Amino acid sequence: MTIIKDKEYGGERPLYAVHDVRLENVTIHVGESSIKETSNIEAEHCTFEGKYVFWETNGFQVNDCYFAESARSSLWYSRNCRMTNCKVDAPKLFRRMEGIYVENTDFPNGEQFLWDCKDVEMHNVSIGNCDYVFMHTENIRLENYRQDGNYGFQYAKNVEIHNAVINSKDAFWEAENVTIYDSELNGEYLAWYGKNIRLVRCHLTGEQLLCYVDGLILEDCTFGDDANLLFEYSTVNGTIKGDVVSIKNPTSGKLTVEGKIDELIFDENQRRPADVVITEG
Repeated sequence: MTIIKDKEYGGERPLYAVHDVRLENVTIHVGESSIKETSNIEAEHCTFEGKYVFWETNGFQVNDCYFAESARSSLWYSRNCRMTNCKVDAPKLFRRMEGIYVENTDFPNGEQFLWDCKDVEMHNVSIGNCDYVFMHTENIRLENYRQDGNYGFQYAKNVEIHNAVINSKDAFWEAENVTIYDSELNGEYLAWYGKNIRLVRCHLTGEQLLCYVDGLILEDCTFGDDANLLFEYSTVNGTIKGDVVSIKNPTSGKLTVEGKIDELIFDENQRRPADVVITEG
């Protein structure tokens, strides 16, 4: 492996089509496509200021590096990326990629992150300002994760999340095969039109949650005082710990509420089969 150390580059394509290269304390100044069409790249203690850094890169590790805000769209169309202990101010990262592993990294400017990606694993990661994060992405596993931004996980598939705080209106819209453990979910219209949504020991807040869901399972979840009009036109099974403000027109299933239900609504708009069984107390 060739080692490039203590160097500075700028302009367009300074390291285009290099392979088997380790970068140490390298700065990529403003420019475009600096490490495009490459493979087997390692970068440590590097600074990236230009756009489109790792495009069409197959196999790269980035550790203890900095992506400046000007390094927008720096990880696209690539495979087998490992990012650890980085500082990232750049928006629009991770587009049409496969094999993404991220650990101990925060993304305060996560605009349009992780679109159309596959096989994503993240540990100890937070993403802020991240409307539409994880859109059309599949095979996702997150642990110790925080998200602040709306419309997260729209159309996502095969998602497993542990110990997260997700603040996101319209999260998991039309998502499929989602399991979330020991997490806090805050936002309106959670998981509308989702399929196979399982929540385990989660706390949920927001209006009109979990409606139009086909295959909703709740295991020992709790709901906040603002969580109203739950489960409309959903099939729901499981248990809720504590009280619930209101439930409206679920279609089928068997649900136990261990506290009390302030308002249980079944009106003329209830959909068939209309055979849900709900017990409380």
